[in-house]
Amino acid sequence: MPFYEHVFLMRQDLAPAQIEAIIDTNKKIIEDAGGKIGKVENWGLRTLAYRIRKNRKAHYVLMNLDCPSEAVNELERIERLSDDVIRFMTVRVDELEEGPSAMMRAREERGRGRRPGGRDR
Repeated sequence: MPFYEHVFLMRQDLAPAQIEAIIDTNKKIIEDAGGKIGKVENWGLRTLAYRIRKNRKAHYVLMNLDCPSEAVNELERIERLSDDVIRFMTVRVDELEEGPSAMMRAREERGRGRRPGGRDR
């Protein structure tokens, strides 16, 4: 089966329980279609570069998927209909990335007092 990275943005005013419910729904869609979830990273509330549907911020989530293309089509169809998901993007990749994504690594470096370029503050 092909591998995908799927990132979706949810409205800024959602409660943590609502965010988890949307993630669980997306997982169920993929698993019901015979796919597997590699990892799920919640990147948290981040500022958008421009307003999307009157939102200045959004909750970002990354999912690594190992599933047939029909499962991705169904996931995107459900997200298109949802009022809580404001944007999504799915990219087919050759292999799934192991360990934390670049966004999570950058967050860890900021937590240690280092800039992403490698220089100390």
